[in-house]
Amino acid sequence: MSDEGWNAFSDRVAWQAAFHATCDACPRPDAAALALINDRNASVLVAVSALMDRRSDSVEDDSPLTQEVARLDAKLNVLMEIVNRLLLPQSGLPPRVPLRFNAAGAVLSWAALPPVGEPVLLKIHFDVCRALPLELPGLRLPGPVDGKGFVGFEGLSEAVRDGIERLVFRQHRRQVAEARALGRPAEGASEPM
Repeated sequence: MSDEGWNAFSDRVAWQAAFHATCDACPRPDAAALALINDRNASVLVAVSALMDRRSDSVEDDSPLTQEVARLDAKLNVLMEIVNRLLLPQSGLPPRVPLRFNAAGAVLSWAALPPVGEPVLLKIHFDVCRALPLELPGLRLPGPVDGKGFVGFEGLSEAVRDGIERLVFRQHRRQVAEARALGRPAEGASEPM
């Protein structure tokens, strides 16, 4: 699984950033628990994707409907921030850790990872929706480089894998567009760790 999982991970685009995240040893979930995790993850991915997609206001389209949608979008963003602060204040979040992930797994530069071979649960909190973490069951595997650990995900449904791939791809595309706008090469979106 180690080489196969690592190859599947390294062949895909990955999102690299500092996320509020935890990775704890836990028993492998049974079928019923895994179905619940996958259902929650699908909901989290829909919410995160919707909240991350910013509508760009076109100068050419200043219709009253477009302006109203932009106002509603701004109000929804404020409401989500209030809910995030009430449900999970900044002080209640786990610390930010550098991590790189995609639908196959995650690389974490973290000394406190469980030992190699242990089943784990990686929880990633996104800034746009802090109260709803993405919960990714997997297996702690040897890392690609000293000081880093690799978690190969196990038991994710196809819908969750597809959702993660779409989210990672959109983030990568966003980073490339921002880098081009600033006239510099894209950083970290798909570079090996």
